Amino acid sequence: MTNAAHRLLWTVIALLLVAGGAVALAASLGTLPGVDPAAALLSADVVDRWRTAAPWSTLAVAVVGALFALAGQRLLARELRGPGGTLRGTLSHPGRRPGRTRLPADVLTDALVRDLSGNPGVRRARVVLTGPAPHPDVWIRVDLTADAPAAGVREHVHAAVRRFAATTHCQPAHLDVTARIEPAPQ
Repeated sequence: MTNAAHRLLWTVIALLLVAGGAVALAASLGTLPGVDPAAALLSADVVDRWRTAAPWSTLAVAVVGALFALAGQRLLARELRGPGGTLRGTLSHPGRRPGRTRLPADVLTDALVRDLSGNPGVRRARVVLTGPAPHPDVWIRVDLTADAPAAGVREHVHAAVRRFAATTHCQPAHLDVTARIEPAPQ
């Protein structure tokens, strides 16, 4: 659900609870037309029917209550999970059998950064993935040491991108690599 859908859901729940409370208050104060504030909440006919269906009526109410409690618990757990638990960007692939594989984009970029940083000539690496899953755009920035051999680093970056493509089954539609060489210490 989107944030707007969650806000709408909580607004509807709040309005239903407020409306129920207002009706109960109006009935108890005698301001609701056709309702006697001194009358019993349940009529004798309703009480007799409840007693006639004795074990099943109690079981039905318990089951409905458990379903409402489960729905409330799931809704509350989703709300409390917050933005840290949500998947912002995902890479989704259809499988050979029914189903899909979904991976958070952060996991994929972190893996590629670790792979790129494995070369001793790479001091830091940064990766950004954009675009659709089968052919994402890959933006890479590597900060190199002053003594890093350019050809070796270039081959290392291309090998890391090939491993990424083989692992994720995604061929980058656009690959942009920026290399910055840090100055040698004096």
